[in-house]
Amino acid sequence: MSRIKTFNLPDLGEGLTEGEILSWLVKVGDTIELNQPIVEVETAKAAVEIPAKWAGQVQTIFHPEGTTVEVGAPIIAIDTDPGAGPLEAPSTTATSSGDLPTPSAASLAAVEVAPAEGMVEPGLIGGPAPGGRTAVLVGYGPRTTTAKRRPRKNTAPAAPAPPPAAPAPAPAPVDHGVVAGDKPAPTRATPAPQVHDRPGAAGVLAKPPVRKLAKDLGVDLAALTGSGPLGSITREDVQRAASGATVVAEPITATATSAASFGADREQRIPVKGVRKLTAENMSRSAFTAPHVTEFLTVDVTRAMKALERLRNRREWRDVRVSPLLLVAKAVLLAVQRHPMVNSTWAGDEIVVKEYVNLGIAAATERGLIVPNVKDAGRLSLRELADSLTDLVQTAKSGRTSPADMSGGTLTITNVGVFGVDTGTPILPPGESAILAFGAVREMPWVHKGKVKVRQVTTLGLSFDHRIIDGELGSKFLRDIGDFLADPEAALLAWT
Repeated sequence: MSRIKTFNLPDLGEGLTEGEILSWLVKVGDTIELNQPIVEVETAKAAVEIPAKWAGQVQTIFHPEGTTVEVGAPIIAIDTDPGAGPLEAPSTTATSSGDLPTPSAASLAAVEVAPAEGMVEPGLIGGPAPGGRTAVLVGYGPRTTTAKRRPRKNTAPAAPAPPPAAPAPAPAPVDHGVVAGDKPAPTRATPAPQVHDRPGAAGVLAKPPVRKLAKDLGVDLAALTGSGPLGSITREDVQRAASGATVVAEPITATATSAASFGADREQRIPVKGVRKLTAENMSRSAFTAPHVTEFLTVDVTRAMKALERLRNRREWRDVRVSPLLLVAKAVLLAVQRHPMVNSTWAGDEIVVKEYVNLGIAAATERGLIVPNVKDAGRLSLRELADSLTDLVQTAKSGRTSPADMSGGTLTITNVGVFGVDTGTPILPPGESAILAFGAVREMPWVHKGKVKVRQVTTLGLSFDHRIIDGELGSKFLRDIGDFLADPEAALLAWT
């Protein structure tokens, strides 16, 4: 039995097919223990730490940080018996930085090369070869063709440049991590920029807007080290050099400062992956499959705020986080008992009404929007519900929410009031029939007992699936939530 064990990326949640390696917690050569966290991976649902399946010494790390890996692909190799001495014939080597494995001498010697006669046409892979074999090694053999660049559309051909007086020195080759033994790919020289600001700046890689900015600020591009792609000079490089220059440039005219510049150096591209990718897919699917209806209700919650204050002052509640969201959650759970059809799922030819409530709380995190849920929240006491909400929010903010905590939701609350927003028209999470937006609690003039007084007021927004919930049911459900928040003590006595 081999002492080298290869650990594949496991299925971290139902339906997940890939994950992005956020950070390695170990490196090649480290001695690890069983169940020790070795890597942090972000899936489409959450960021999780994966423990080691074996104890031993890290032999190989197959993928660097930032790589998206499919479920089942190898991510790390562990030597389960490092005390047995060095390995006899290691087939591959790798580093924690994610370098590609290098073929061993034994594996290269085992490759059969077809004889010259009847060999496959150079550059073609998979053609016939002597002995009935098929050429499958990509990258071996000379290339007889030169790569041609496709001409740009709607662009007139540039006039041929005059031959140089002397051949320019070839640029230093860029190390792209070529495996030892492979032949280097042919390089394509980058044409010199056509704009010549000054003699030393002709060979500098910079866009025309950046060159103009450098000219206006009196910055020598040839003296800068670019931080952009392929070492190009960016606007930030020029501005940084201008701010540290001892010579003050001449004042720029109003015409020059008002001219807008547009280009890739002023754009940011963010890959859509992980939590954000799944959220986009779910919201698009839900928005265009479930017919959404949204209703609004403005409620005087002055009594509810006073009830919360009395609750905080009780001895057994002094160490508990008590927020208005707690009363909203309790109102939703009690309203579901009166209108169970709201807690259901559309299943095509049937409606599935659920007798349990997995209450989802939408949470904004650094990786995007997630909706963890409190399992069977309807069975919890008010104190248990408060503790569960506190744990749920803290776990979500730390980025440690597990995929299991985000699956199986039946009804959701989104608290947009924490951002100072009055309300909204939320989109249903897939598989749910209702979502409640809880707005900010504000002091507003309100008619109370025939007089205009300053009261604490909030606005609720309920979106629901009109295939399941009609206007009457949605209105009654929202009204009951509002009645509870208007006077929670009276509602608890009357409904329970």
